[in-house]
Amino acid sequence: MAKNRRTQSGAVRFVPALKAVLLCSIIGFFCVGYVWQKNKIYELGQQIGARQIKLERLKKDNQNLASTLATLQRPMHLAQRSGDLKLGLVPPTQQQIVWIAEPAPLPAATNLPPFQLVQLAP
Repeated sequence: MAKNRRTQSGAVRFVPALKAVLLCSIIGFFCVGYVWQKNKIYELGQQIGARQIKLERLKKDNQNLASTLATLQRPMHLAQRSGDLKLGLVPPTQQQIVWIAEPAPLPAATNLPPFQLVQLAP
């Protein structure tokens, strides 16, 4: 004979509702986590794009500064600038230049490291 619902305890009738609430909350938690993760990925993509644009701008600025430096270091520009500032800078005369001769390289037989001693036949 079937049991009457009135004789069932309240906990038995409450369990299916609790399972449904728990299942819905788990699904909701995963959905919120998914949306949060997608939002973070989008924000990181935006940051990467902004930093790439900034990197390109900095590279362009660096190239401009390098060309400006090369222009400022040219001898002709330096001579003109020293003349404009009246610094009195002139090229050295021949008497002011000291030429130092470079010593000739040693012969190949004696060009050994100092820790290797080799006796040559007389």
